[in-house]
Amino acid sequence: MTNPYAAAPDEAFWSRAVAGRGPFGVDPAGEPPFVIGPDDAVATAGSCFAQHIAGALAQRGYRYLVTETGPDESYGVFPARFGNIYTVRQLLQTFDRAYALFRPIERSWTRKDGALVDPFRPRVEAAGFSSVEALEADRRCHLAAVRRMFEDCDVFIFTLGLTESWRSKEDGAVFPLAPGVAGGDFDPARHEFHNFEPEEMTADLRAFLGKLRTVNPKVRVILTVSPVPLIATAEMRHVLLSNTYSKAALRVTAEAVARREPDVAYFPSYEIITGAQAGGRFFAEDQRNVTTEGVAHVMDIFARAFLRAEAAPRLDHAAGPALTDEARAAYAQAADVVCDEEAIES
Repeated sequence: MTNPYAAAPDEAFWSRAVAGRGPFGVDPAGEPPFVIGPDDAVATAGSCFAQHIAGALAQRGYRYLVTETGPDESYGVFPARFGNIYTVRQLLQTFDRAYALFRPIERSWTRKDGALVDPFRPRVEAAGFSSVEALEADRRCHLAAVRRMFEDCDVFIFTLGLTESWRSKEDGAVFPLAPGVAGGDFDPARHEFHNFEPEEMTADLRAFLGKLRTVNPKVRVILTVSPVPLIATAEMRHVLLSNTYSKAALRVTAEAVARREPDVAYFPSYEIITGAQAGGRFFAEDQRNVTTEGVAHVMDIFARAFLRAEAAPRLDHAAGPALTDEARAAYAQAADVVCDEEAIES
């Protein structure tokens, strides 16, 4: 007598793949559809957690693509100075703005100190801009750098971070932060909250991939879901409920797109940090931020899956790997990321 599970591998069974294996004995990454070579130019975008992958690539000597360079610390955090791209719609609109397919009505916001900021990256310039002309000039250079990133990358890694968003009622432009948080003023007549659903995000992500391939047919894409919980919810309910919805919807979106689109892989950073096997070990005391140990563990699994030039042996034990002082310092630096949404609580 046979059943459809008889030939399934051990990793398909919870009792063999998860139970009793501990936080360091579970590797859910599997075999990806492609790998990253040492000469591949890799670009990243998305939520705060995307910066961990960028840091790990650079530390391992891989080509982390930076197309917008400058003199201060705000350059090089992202391939171009776009700040955090939390939602899929924001990613799609970033492409459209870069290629003059969309010109939002709101061109600048004024901060409390009188400085101007870009509504779509309000925290990248610490001092702000002194004039609309200076802001527009910087934006033109920035969008040119965004175009170079999309066209020159061999691998594009996007970390899905949020479903909750704030947008313009006039043209649907999605902002990374609510108006009034890091500039501008919230106006209920002009701005609205929107919580994206999986169907919307799947359509947006597939639309983005289609456009990306028109300018870069060879590109390969890796999708991840940020394990970092929401800092706050605008649904006016318990944040735990909103976080569960958000992560579930983002995970469904990533799965749907990775299944349907060629040269798209999913990497399970979310499952590695939040899965039952981790037991909360990889979260800091605030139960939100991921620890240095957690970042290192995720990056080790990422390296074994995608960075075959220096593939490490698979872990099959419950104890964690011993980090050298040098590695611990490097991951601690990588854990110090820029998160625009933290301005919500400031």
